[in-house]
Amino acid sequence: MMAFLAVPAVATTTMVMERGVAEMIDEPITLSVDGNAVTISGAQGQKLIVVSLTGRQVAEYQIDSPAQRIELNLTKGCYVLKVGNVVRKVSIH
Repeated sequence: MMAFLAVPAVATTTMVMERGVAEMIDEPITLSVDGNAVTISGAQGQKLIVVSLTGRQVAEYQIDSPAQRIELNLTKGCYVLKVGNVVRKVSIH
């Protein structure tokens, strides 16, 4: 069983080129945790980084699609998930 903070994890950042000028527009990144898996939306081309509470990186996954489900296969404990500017602490029981 995995417990997580009730606050939705959302960050925004997309760069758009228009008339030769780069513009930042908001596009949400969402993390949805279900058991030992996480579904990530809006983060194509970025990486999911999993860090233990001791600060050691335990896993890294490339996000290749607009919405991707990743099986984490972690042992019991607390971890920090990071994608772009979104950071979420999760607990696996």
